[in-house]
This record gives sequence, C-alpha cells and structure tokens, in this order.
Amino acid sequence: MREAPLPFSAPFLGEEEINEVIATLRSDWITTGPKVKSFEEEFAARVGSPAAVALNSGTAALHTGLAALGVGPGDAVVTTTMTFCSSVHVIEHLGARPILVDVEPDTLNIDPDQLSDKVHAMRRGDERVRAVMPVHLYGHPCDMDPILDLARRHNLVVVQDAAHALAAGYKGNPIGSKALADGNPRVVACFSFYATKNLTTAEGGMLAGDTQVLDEARIWSLNGMSRDAYKRYSSEGSWYYEVIRPGFKHNMTDIQAGIGLHQLNKLSQFQARRHAIADRYSEAFAALPELQTPADSPEVEHAWHLYVVRLVEDRLKLNRNSFIEELRARNIGTSVHFIPIHLHAYYRDKYGYQPTDFPVAYREYQRIVSLPLYPRMSDGDVEDVIDAVTDVIQRHRA
Repeated sequence: MREAPLPFSAPFLGEEEINEVIATLRSDWITTGPKVKSFEEEFAARVGSPAAVALNSGTAALHTGLAALGVGPGDAVVTTTMTFCSSVHVIEHLGARPILVDVEPDTLNIDPDQLSDKVHAMRRGDERVRAVMPVHLYGHPCDMDPILDLARRHNLVVVQDAAHALAAGYKGNPIGSKALADGNPRVVACFSFYATKNLTTAEGGMLAGDTQVLDEARIWSLNGMSRDAYKRYSSEGSWYYEVIRPGFKHNMTDIQAGIGLHQLNKLSQFQARRHAIADRYSEAFAALPELQTPADSPEVEHAWHLYVVRLVEDRLKLNRNSFIEELRARNIGTSVHFIPIHLHAYYRDKYGYQPTDFPVAYREYQRIVSLPLYPRMSDGDVEDVIDAVTDVIQRHRA
C-alpha cells in the first residue's frame, strides 16, 4: 500500500511562474496591466477566438458573459443539473431564472433532446427563454451542433461553461473558437484557471468570443467604467472615465496573468501527460467489469480535466461512499463531481425539486468517483491508484 497520501489534485508550477510573479511585484503594474493584455491575446490565439477578456475566476467569466449578452431579470437560462453550483448561481445573481434539464447517460453532458424539448415547451408557454448554458463536463465537449442549431432557431445566446474544457475540441474545432461558434457572435466560452484546472493562475478565468461582445464584457468586468486602469494611468492614458453600466469587479491582475502566460506555454505538455494517464487508467480498468470508465466520443478531443469512473453497483458489496473511504484508507485522494444542482437545499427548496426529477443525473451521481489526474503525477503514482482501485474491487466483489 502507498505510504504517503496522494492528493486528489495539485498544481504544476515551475521556476518560470515563480520568477514571473517576482518580476511583476517589482514592476509598476501588479493589477490589470500589460501582462493581462498579453495573456488575453495569447489565449485567444490558442483557442482560435477573435478576442478574450481575462477575469478573476471562471465564475466571473460566466457572470460577465451572461450580462454582456443582455441576460437579466425575467429571463430564463436553460442549463444542466450536473454541474458545479457557480454555473447556476450566476444566473440567479442577474435576476434571471435557471431552468434545469437532465443529462446524457454516457457523457453526463446536457441532453440536447431534452434541452430542445424544454425550450420548445417554454416557448409554447410564452416564457422568456433568453440563453442556454451547456457545460462541457469533465473535459468532454457537449454535442454542440444541435445546441447551436436550437439557439439559431430560437434566437438564444449560448454561454458555454468551459471550466473543464481548455484544450478540448468538437469536430476538429477548439472549444472557444470562432469556427465552433459558426459565425454566431452571441456564442461565448468561459474558462476557469482555478488551482485544479488544466491551466492555473491560482484563481482566474477567461471569456472568449466575438470582439464586440467582449468589448461590452470588459466594461461590465471593470465596474462598468468606460476605460480600464491601465489605459487611464499608463503613459499614454487619460484620467477621465465614465460609468456606463452597473458593472462588477471581475478583472484579473498582472500577477495572475504572469503565471498564466507560462502555464499557457506548457499547456501542450500538460495535456500530453493528462492523456497518457487517462489512457493508462482506461487500459487497466478495462479488466474490471465492476467499473464503467469515462466516455470518449470519436468526434471530440477530450481535455481530460477529470477522470470519473462509475461503480457497477450490482457487482459490488459496497456503495460509492464506502468505495471512497476504502481508497482513502489506501492513501488515495478522490472526489465527486458533482452533486446535482437540484439536490442542493437552496435550489431544491426554492424550486420544489425532487431527487428523481432528473433521473439520469440522480442515478449516476450516486455511483461516480473522480480519481487523481494531473501532470505532476509520476508513473508510480498512477500505478498506486490503479493498484488501490483494483484491490478494493477484488475485495468487495458481489
């Protein structure tokens, strides 16, 4: 058994990031400045987007994106119940109403058929559906063609929660790219750079999309001001500004952007390691009929942010929670992604949800376990996870 605990996730930061932070602290700019601008430009080029706005979290990217596209009080935003709470919180923050739908049994992404049925039913009921928010769960892109087609037919904005999906692609186009949006300027993608993500700035996020939409988003992200601090206080700037929106304080700092620039340079290396670990897991777990391994559809490029297995419960004598405890006893960290939104007290009580209102998400939630997957893992770490999982399964077969 492994002697030292293996954390569920850990960032991969080198001397380049550390030195960049020190250089930034010694510069004239520690808040939003030239490094943020460079990070935005390089990130937009990396994902094939016309523009990008750097923000202080992935949540801020979702919040800002919805606001910039005009979502507000009285609007409805249709999204999935299988996501982190912040995806849905931002809808509430804008005074809009989240409408949840169930997920596909294989990918656990939003079910396009149920999404379409919900939008059509709401339109027939004369409800004001304004936006859809597909979540690219675990790094596996949603089936975007029917979602984008639905948005075109009903004049909906599309705010992609791509917190897990940096370096992912759909039918040959990167998530966040102009090509994937198919010319629709009302399609944006929101990325997260939290400590566990495929690229980290400790905290941070990015909104990618059409230049005009992102010009509006930048205003919202900077307290609704017409000029940001760098433009006002740099040598070519002016002191004057106007407040033209009731905006937010969502901007990224140069300290974060300095880290992000080096992380972006390493992204291909990080992704190669993630793919190698995922491949090794899938190879090893193919011999265990008690486990269902993650979906990896041929038309997508999986970002492998998370590796989520599902227990085949009728083949085991223990449930998911006990499985997690058994792995913890073997010094393997795990997590669960996610507790569906409709099970949380706030949303359950406010909207009167029952657990079985979204039967696929509810059923699958009870058997999912996220295993460690990050570039800092050694081959030995990976084998320790495989050995521990295999040992638990063998000891508790039905």
